Amino acid sequence: MPTAPSSRRAALRRPAALGSLLATALAAGLLAAPEAASAEGLRIHDIQGTTRVSPLAGRQVADVPGVVTAVRAFGSARGFWMQDTHPDRNDATSEGIFVFTGSATPDVAVGDAVSVSGTVTEYYPGGESAGLQSVTQLTRATWRVESSGNALPAPVRLSASQIPDRYAPDAHGGSIEKLQLRPGTYALDRFESLEGMRVSVQNAPVVGATAHNELWVTAEPRRNRTGRGGTLYGAYRDPNAGRVKVGSLIPFAQRPFPVANVGDELSGTTAGPLDYDNYGGYTLQATELGKLTDRGLKRETTRKQRADELAVATYNVENLSPKTPQAKFDRLASALVTNLASPDIVALEEVQDDNGTTDNGVVDAGQTLKKLTDAIKAAGGPAYEWRQINPVNDQDGGQPGGNIRTAFLFNPARVSFTDKPGGDSTTPVKAVRDGGKAALSVSPGRVAPADAAWANSRKPLAGQFTFRGQRVFVVANHFNSKGGDQGVDSRFQPPARSSEVQRTQQAKLVNGFVKELLAADRNANVIVAGDLNDYQFSPALKALTAGKVLTDQVGRLPRAQRYGYVYQGNSQVLDHILTSPHVRRVDYDIVHVNAEFADQASDHDPQVLRWKP
Repeated sequence: MPTAPSSRRAALRRPAALGSLLATALAAGLLAAPEAASAEGLRIHDIQGTTRVSPLAGRQVADVPGVVTAVRAFGSARGFWMQDTHPDRNDATSEGIFVFTGSATPDVAVGDAVSVSGTVTEYYPGGESAGLQSVTQLTRATWRVESSGNALPAPVRLSASQIPDRYAPDAHGGSIEKLQLRPGTYALDRFESLEGMRVSVQNAPVVGATAHNELWVTAEPRRNRTGRGGTLYGAYRDPNAGRVKVGSLIPFAQRPFPVANVGDELSGTTAGPLDYDNYGGYTLQATELGKLTDRGLKRETTRKQRADELAVATYNVENLSPKTPQAKFDRLASALVTNLASPDIVALEEVQDDNGTTDNGVVDAGQTLKKLTDAIKAAGGPAYEWRQINPVNDQDGGQPGGNIRTAFLFNPARVSFTDKPGGDSTTPVKAVRDGGKAALSVSPGRVAPADAAWANSRKPLAGQFTFRGQRVFVVANHFNSKGGDQGVDSRFQPPARSSEVQRTQQAKLVNGFVKELLAADRNANVIVAGDLNDYQFSPALKALTAGKVLTDQVGRLPRAQRYGYVYQGNSQVLDHILTSPHVRRVDYDIVHVNAEFADQASDHDPQVLRWKP
């Protein structure tokens, strides 16, 4: 299809002709109760307006012209995008729009010049209560095809010069919907001003591996790069505005979606209409996909601990149960033995009970852990033993019926576990003195399991170990998830992070427990490890390290290495290993084997701390 030169984004443009008549009855999903629009000669930019919500939302419009630029002919949200080939001079008004046809495939083709009548609606992906932005579209539409084979408007190229450094306007937590778009000032406004229009990226680095036939690229290749080609998320104020999700409108039989890892590249041009959805926000729905260039990303392998070093690792094994395919057990085992060099102690997260998500009261995880340790032995690893405490049924969150919990693996040839009876799902572990040193009242034991901070969340598991005559206390953690938080691309800015309130409370409890151990012995060797579901700069980590009782080891890595999880193209920290002041002479490593790859055994990278007493 030929492409016409674009006059979009001229320096001076006249304002959109219509006033700001915002709809007052925005329901979840689509608006109803249409009214007739009185204006004649209505264009797409008049419908889109200069804010996020159309000034004509809820009204009927007639004979809106445009050229079909893309067709979605699959799924339950079918339709087509059209774009005006005669843009106005207002940089804030989009010239593209989606025409929604439901489950019916529209009888139009790319390049058709159409005249469309329908109802202007604002669609909220996930429903209005989800907090996301809306998509302006035409529904209940009819159209005439005026001609075919027309040239398409040239795509607007997304690049560092096109995307402002500032991400979003500050509405003090309120909605930004009614604010005038300032696409030269805010990245979210820039994307909104291009909603429904053809956009492109050139030679785009992949910063989020392929999953569900989608991947993430960045239009700002030099911004906050990791050592392995990703984009580092290092502060709330900078969520890396150049990230864009890429989907595909190309039939799979014609062009399978590329299977890409972080650091690969979509070479050449990737182009299509700019959409918005509830699984990542602004999405380039590709009608043209660049060629995948494989940059050869390799999985890392850490060094073996020396004889006089204790190696403690943490690994979120992502909903592991006996129902999990054997191949995943084998891959986890291989990573523990080869990539992590058989750590002496492993704090595991997301260990499910023996029948997985079957919710029938089973809470024991012995079969799950046996299957994992058997796989480790088969991979040439040590004969690990385990310790864990069964949770109260359906009280620790995670997949319903799964009863996920933290657990310890340890190599008895290298380290011994001090078993002290009495630890169960509801009995709190206490710091005591034993032989003039700190000790645990029960081992293993759970930290403050009855506290409200752990409602519907995993309780920390504390264990007392001995290595080369030294007592070592390890606390395995899995703090509450980020579920319920507003996304960085939310219409509420800055977005609310409601889940961090509970994590901060949890962090205070663990911090208090460590203080109890240090009060019993200021030289106590304490290692806190696990999936804390929060960043090194978060309130939760500040609460966990308060009073300098713990040091977060991720802060000692070079900045470009501070990540072990990739979400929506942002390489970030969720898992941590922290140490008490007496645990010095440490070597810490995040071992990248999962998060950056399309083929994953878990969505988390493991990490290991080697300590020489």
